[in-house]
Amino acid sequence: MRANHLELEADMKIAKASEMQQLDRIAIDQYGIPGIVLMENAGRGTVSAMAETFGPLVDSTVVIFVGPGNNGGDGLVIARHALAAGAHPLVIFTISPEKLQGDAAVNAAVVEKLRIPFLSLSDPFETSDIHQAVTSAHARYPVSCIVDALFGTGLTREVTGHMGRVVETINELRSSYHLPVVAVDLPSGINTDTGLPLGQSVSADLTVTYGLPKPAHYLHGGRGIGELHIVDITIPQAAYSEIPLRGRVITAEEIATSLPARAADSHKGTHGHLLVLAGSEGKTGAAILCCRAALTSGCGLVTSVVPQNLNPVMETSLIEAMTLPLPDAATSTLSIDDIDYILAAAIGKKAIVLGPGIGTDEQTEELVLLLYKEISLPMVVDADALTLLALHRDVLVRPGGPRILTPHPGEMARLSGLATEEIQADRVQATLALCSGCEREQRIVTVLKGAGTVIADNQGNWAINTSGNQGMATGGMGDVLAGLIGSLLAQGMGAWDAACAGVYMHGLAADLIANEKEYGYTASEVAAGLPAAIQKCRNL
Repeated sequence: MRANHLELEADMKIAKASEMQQLDRIAIDQYGIPGIVLMENAGRGTVSAMAETFGPLVDSTVVIFVGPGNNGGDGLVIARHALAAGAHPLVIFTISPEKLQGDAAVNAAVVEKLRIPFLSLSDPFETSDIHQAVTSAHARYPVSCIVDALFGTGLTREVTGHMGRVVETINELRSSYHLPVVAVDLPSGINTDTGLPLGQSVSADLTVTYGLPKPAHYLHGGRGIGELHIVDITIPQAAYSEIPLRGRVITAEEIATSLPARAADSHKGTHGHLLVLAGSEGKTGAAILCCRAALTSGCGLVTSVVPQNLNPVMETSLIEAMTLPLPDAATSTLSIDDIDYILAAAIGKKAIVLGPGIGTDEQTEELVLLLYKEISLPMVVDADALTLLALHRDVLVRPGGPRILTPHPGEMARLSGLATEEIQADRVQATLALCSGCEREQRIVTVLKGAGTVIADNQGNWAINTSGNQGMATGGMGDVLAGLIGSLLAQGMGAWDAACAGVYMHGLAADLIANEKEYGYTASEVAAGLPAAIQKCRNL
């Protein structure tokens, strides 16, 4: 289930596990905020989010699984505030309470003095003991939710053995009793930085995270996250400038501030002219979709360079775009032989899209390499052009101008030399790594497409998209994205802003369609839906 992301600010930073730990340490050591205060704010904020999501907790049972560290301490604070809200908490300690340390131990002592019922699990434990405790509590006061306070953002090892069985039990309770699960900071067993499970992992319906969102909340579609709430635990704003937080979440609010303004007296020449180098025999659809997205996203003029024998198809399908048929009537692909015509066509243009459906012929390969190295115009490089560039990684790091690369994981694997599984295992790091070796003189941005699209550049900046849905898993979506980003470049946006805005609005257009039908819509429909997505952002 894709996460429903809430309460995101216009410039919402995102923190990896190590960065969040640094922020906690800065708040405690430099600003003198005791860790137990941060824990208190986290627990109180979680109970508030639970009540907001599920309704008042009064006269309900809240089952809280408490782990061995500070995440467990958060769970104990949750128990106390649930009690204050009129609920009847049942605490299940996964280790003996006497083994808790620090702030967690302090809160365990408070829970004991409040006489909050608890069950302490032995190792091994009987699952039936937990079911019996929950059933007995439910008989007195209906269970409203289960709280997963086992592990926080620092988990790096696989969840197996005793704790693995606890995770399994939480998932069983969720399924058997149809109870929502609330994850404290992150569903236990999910790697904070990659979003992938570490052995067993909890499936949550609500995740309440602290301070800043984490990569796992968005990567791979926010696997197991459910609805996301972000709670301010009063880490001072000044602390966030103490460390270089280079990642951020792409939101509608951010995009609204970056879209180019359109003056009342503007005309088609005001909003850029995009040159599209796309399509070949059997793949004219890629060029058509690319151009259509450019037109529906506000580009003033679009010219498509096409082999002469394909020109009738393009002119019939793209009545608002211009076409430039190449002189050689015998070929059905773009080739190095066309270089003079293409260079002439680039004069006066503001940006180029290179690659959708152009094929991988040897002469096309020569053309792609030359254009990538020599053209100074901003360029979106997609699809077949990426496949060809992957054969020449030395060229990849020496572009002639700003470049936006838009690979899917398979193309990314070819570009980086890694296996697709390695790419997916750490999407953020893989995207950053591809850009890191590129020359700094030119801005190179990589857009790693997929659930939780990652954008990174050769300056070390990275972002994760929050729009889009499963219905986009169909042919032609990448062609629409390439045309959209190219359009934004032509309208004057920089490479980074164009990539982020393009990815977000592409997903948003699909989300608006998904409100009517979950899947079965096409890339053409997404292209047609771009004006509504743009308007939604502008109206914020």
